[in-house]
Amino acid sequence: MAAQIQDTQAQIQELQKQIEQLKAQAQAPQKSPYDVYQTSLTSRYCSAEMTELFSQRSRHSIWRKLWLGLAEAEYELGVDVITPQALDEMRAHLIVTDEDFEAARVEEKIRRHDVMAHVHAFGLVAPAAAGVIHYGATSCYVTDNAELIIMQKSLDLLTKKLSKVISNLKAFSLQWKAEPTLAYTHLQSAQPITVGRRSSQWLQDLTFDLENLETVRKNLKFRGAQGTTGTQASFLEIFQGDHAKCDKLNELLCKKFGFPACYDISTQTYTRKVDLIVAQAVAGLGATAHKLANDIRLLSNFKEVEEPIEARQIGSSAMAFKRNPMRSERICSLSRALMAKPASFANTLSTQWMERTLDDSAIRRMDIPEMMLLAEAILIGLDNVTDGLVVYPARIRSRFLEELPFMVTEAIIMKLVAKGGSRQEAHEEIRVLSREAASVVKLEGKPNDLIERIRNSEYFKPIWGELDSMMKPELYVGRSVEIVERYCGAGGPVEKLLAPYEEYLTQSTTAQLNV
Repeated sequence: MAAQIQDTQAQIQELQKQIEQLKAQAQAPQKSPYDVYQTSLTSRYCSAEMTELFSQRSRHSIWRKLWLGLAEAEYELGVDVITPQALDEMRAHLIVTDEDFEAARVEEKIRRHDVMAHVHAFGLVAPAAAGVIHYGATSCYVTDNAELIIMQKSLDLLTKKLSKVISNLKAFSLQWKAEPTLAYTHLQSAQPITVGRRSSQWLQDLTFDLENLETVRKNLKFRGAQGTTGTQASFLEIFQGDHAKCDKLNELLCKKFGFPACYDISTQTYTRKVDLIVAQAVAGLGATAHKLANDIRLLSNFKEVEEPIEARQIGSSAMAFKRNPMRSERICSLSRALMAKPASFANTLSTQWMERTLDDSAIRRMDIPEMMLLAEAILIGLDNVTDGLVVYPARIRSRFLEELPFMVTEAIIMKLVAKGGSRQEAHEEIRVLSREAASVVKLEGKPNDLIERIRNSEYFKPIWGELDSMMKPELYVGRSVEIVERYCGAGGPVEKLLAPYEEYLTQSTTAQLNV
């Protein structure tokens, strides 16, 4: 017995020594933020609202709200070990303070368990509830449900910001709906469209993304209180075999936290398939953004369309004349990181042995915040770019006129056929003359002389008199104007999609980018 007492006293002394060491470390001078790694997402690219949502204070305060919600629901269902005083003390300390974090940090160093460390810290400030906090629950009650709450809130932020980008492009498409421009297939000049018709292509992809994000947001459910392997065995015991109360418990929790229902089947966690479904929708936005920003980078090279630039912005430290598409390049860079996320979530899902393994924990602590932060950073960039796109109509027309002789060839063929000619013969005659004209442009650096070659060919004599009237860019954009008006105009699909965001769009302003 004496030996056991000595061992216990030695353990206590060692424990006290560890606590004193931890306290001393906490009191040591804090390092400057410039001395430790910071993610550029939180320090440069994202909003305070999104970064705070994924902060430790936000997450662990949600844990406390979940513990309170569980205790309230259990109390409502007749669990008499929970007292009104316990609930009042919990309600009074829902926001985790710096002192609470310190208490949890010290405890976690000893217990090596973050959830139990925060149970301990909550119990210190709510002593009447200390014995019933987390009653019947497993760690995933707070970790998984908190993750779902945070994802729900972050999706709300993303859909609003995406609606602003869509609104920007809607206005831009209508403004430039009739401005003819070269279209490209294989990045080679093709049948013309208009500037607004091209931007409406970007716009449509973004509307798909908004619909997908709205769908996954709407379909998010709660894990609820399911016990250690999803059987609710602990709660069935608490409610003395009353299955109806087990169901009612989750109904109450869903109502308290704003979810339509719990997932029908959960193990120790909600299925990681949910994370993958969300990631696929969010990463889809990254693909759209990359394509859009890449097009702007190409158009910038053509000097036709450029992203906005500040009066004193520097494009290159060496080449003072440069005006680089740095915002679009940033969007592409961030989008590549976002597009890679679904693979990580798929791997996590596929390795959850049986009812769960803990190898999902560390990676999800990074993947979920990074996914949402990346998406928001991309949307902030897109908002800035699409709200200030600069168009150069004279440059667009100049480049168009260089290629216009090639553009009219299809119309020439159709006019010849209408006058009784053979389409195949006309196509061959045009092909030969086009190749000759292209050689002059490429090999000799001279202007495109295809029209003059057509004027000098007897084969094309039936349409010589119509050539001058055919050299107008507006004639070759097809139904571009009508398509844009139908899609972006009053009562069109885009207007209907944006209707739920009208109040937000009225209040929002152009996103301000950091450097």
